[in-house]
Amino acid sequence: MSLLRIETPDDEARLADWRYVHNVIVPPAAMSLDDVRERVRRNRLEVAYLDDVLVGCTTVRPPAGDTATATVIARVLAPFRGRGFGAELYARGLEQARASGAEVIETVVLAANEDGLRFAERHGFVEIERYVLPGGTVEWVDLRLA
Repeated sequence: MSLLRIETPDDEARLADWRYVHNVIVPPAAMSLDDVRERVRRNRLEVAYLDDVLVGCTTVRPPAGDTATATVIARVLAPFRGRGFGAELYARGLEQARASGAEVIETVVLAANEDGLRFAERHGFVEIERYVLPGGTVEWVDLRLA
């Protein structure tokens, strides 16, 4: 039985919690609350709590257009890593992606996020591309589930 309470961010407090986790883990792509409100209309977002303490969040970008590729991203705040929460969030996101018709699963991680890269590799992802976004300075890594 899971210790996590996982919720869809359907109010301002949960949207703010999702934003907090995202911005702590991915500061080069920090979002405003308006950005999160827009994102929740396109993607499946969830926030995770241990009792009432914020632990992490997920993003599932469903397949779009002619592609059958979904992106699954699980983020866990540093104090909660190594306790299985990331694996639980990832498994849940993977299930959601597959239910949306995805045949290919990808993820994206900041190259500097060594924990995130190790997590992805341990869960069967392989690197497919490294890049810097136009006008950016940080390197991103796209990975695909093998």
